[in-house]
Amino acid sequence: MAGLKDYVNKQVGENHEKIEHHVREILKLIGEDVEREGLLDTPARVTRMYEEIFAGYEVDPRDVLGVTFEENHEELVIVKDIVYYSQCEHHMAPFFGKVHIGYIPSGRIAGLSKLARLVEAVTRRLQVQERITSQIADIMEEVLNPQGVMVVVEGEHLCMCARGVKKPGSKTVTSAVRGSFRKDAASRAEFLSLIKE
Repeated sequence: MAGLKDYVNKQVGENHEKIEHHVREILKLIGEDVEREGLLDTPARVTRMYEEIFAGYEVDPRDVLGVTFEENHEELVIVKDIVYYSQCEHHMAPFFGKVHIGYIPSGRIAGLSKLARLVEAVTRRLQVQERITSQIADIMEEVLNPQGVMVVVEGEHLCMCARGVKKPGSKTVTSAVRGSFRKDAASRAEFLSLIKE
């Protein structure tokens, strides 16, 4: 399966003229001169950016995991430091950070790169960090049916760092715990220690 970077939001493509018009109107409403050289192509650039950063709407995140494999491995599998970029649904401001995914298979595994693609599919849409965390864990549980899944997401939100309370450098950390990780404190501790290394 192609990487998510190969997808574009078709809805944006189909409505590019309308989106460009509205971007131009917003620029006017904030006091800009839309005829000045630096802004002439901005509406088109913003529209092309939307095709890319909202590409997650074009794919079912469950499908991104693709083909799974039967494997007798029943120990912890971790893919950590998966960088993501998303857009806050409250302010349409960027937020970004890292996702750490751990799971204990129960006979089925996914290709490791598929976990990074899952993160892309979930984050490249208007989102909140809490939902990203839960969706990744729920999809892993649904598709792989592992013994347990644990997801930790770290994020820096421009809606909090660059505006509002203006606290740059502050990070939000969310977690989702499913299956055996809920009861097994040792497995949770192992996952948390390994993602910190």
